Amino acid sequence: MMRNMPAATYRFAASLAVALLLLTGCGPSDKQIADDKAAAKKAAASAPLIAPAGDDDNAWKAYLGQVVGQNMDGVTDRVFPYYLPVNSKVADAGGDGSSMYDRQLENVSGVVARTVLPGNMLAFGSPDSTTMADMIVAAFTGAKADAFKGSQVLFIGKAADSDRVKAVVEAAGARYIFVEVK
Repeated sequence: MMRNMPAATYRFAASLAVALLLLTGCGPSDKQIADDKAAAKKAAASAPLIAPAGDDDNAWKAYLGQVVGQNMDGVTDRVFPYYLPVNSKVADAGGDGSSMYDRQLENVSGVVARTVLPGNMLAFGSPDSTTMADMIVAAFTGAKADAFKGSQVLFIGKAADSDRVKAVVEAAGARYIFVEVK
């Protein structure tokens, strides 16, 4: 079949085949692609996050989840996230008179009383930093000195609330991580 092909057409087809082979050999390797993806993921993970401007619970939960994801160093087991919406101290209508704050405080106080295994993280965040800090301080006050040895507590809030949270968390033996809401 090649005998009937003109020489110029044969040279063109051969040149095209060689060029295609060279082009496929010049593309990025699987390792280069994996390295590029890892670098892009690392850059995205270290990019500064901006807190939602309003009180939208879904937006805040998504933001807090991203902050937790950027602060997972040393976590070898589970993350226990705690969130309080704005006005969480207001009693629920038609309920038993308790509020979201009351229920969350009871929940966290129980966790603190039982202690937390090493490698776990408790993560706290809210659009209302002061109320969240109040809850953490109330739950951790009086905790055993080694209750959180080897575990971490992440507080996502305002700098004005950090020191009082840090004091009770470190007194319980946890590594304290603070991320300022910006």
